Amino acid sequence: MTNDEILQVAMRQSAIDSSCFPDDFMASENRVVISKPSADARKYLELPFLCDLTSYGGNIVASVSEELNETVRSYIDRFPVERCFETPNLHVLMDTLRPLGMNVCFMAEYFLPDVGKLESLGCGFRTELLCGEEFAGLYLPQWSNALCEKRKELDRLAVGAYDGDKLIGLAGCSADCLTMWQIGVDVLPEYRRRGIASALTSRLALEILRRGKVPFYCAAWSNVRSVRNAIRSGFKPAWVQLTVKSQAYIEEMQK
Repeated sequence: MTNDEILQVAMRQSAIDSSCFPDDFMASENRVVISKPSADARKYLELPFLCDLTSYGGNIVASVSEELNETVRSYIDRFPVERCFETPNLHVLMDTLRPLGMNVCFMAEYFLPDVGKLESLGCGFRTELLCGEEFAGLYLPQWSNALCEKRKELDRLAVGAYDGDKLIGLAGCSADCLTMWQIGVDVLPEYRRRGIASALTSRLALEILRRGKVPFYCAAWSNVRSVRNAIRSGFKPAWVQLTVKSQAYIEEMQK
């Protein structure tokens, strides 16, 4: 796949998730649509959204409930695209959400592979591709980013790094939707800063592409270590997303 084909796959999936059309993400003006459930959406999303803002850089597509339609439309048309995702402007949106029992919950940046830069990187340790039962016993706290115990049935592949017989790093991918598999990676603390994460991430990304799927990578904006790994592994920023949840949902997460 070319970079453009990869981007088109991602936009088609975002359109499914956001209840809009792929071309909406390339429009010159913002779009506001009513969120609807879809069996083809990424499996970890809880649809319909209260409010979800997605931008591939040129505009914002807001997928919202009927209740928040006008509120969100007013907000995203008030500020430049990039300023809608940062303080102090976010406080304007949050101030309107709190009386409704809602608030901003998730803010993340998503990365797609750059096929001109993606290559299998080395790290000085042995790496192995793992499938199915080979990682069935690895649902442990130290590998919680690489594998998801709540959605084991979606985990497809993993690449492990070994110091002798000791597993020291693990990257895994989840079939979150039909066309795109998400990568997560963990490295034991005492083995970090030695190129292991990028070696695992890059090899897994290539394995995913060989299977005709698009690998993607997600990081919080403040997780500089994770963002550096994405870029070092041959990925580039593709889109950003902000999601509103109920205050009760947020308080449960904070426990």
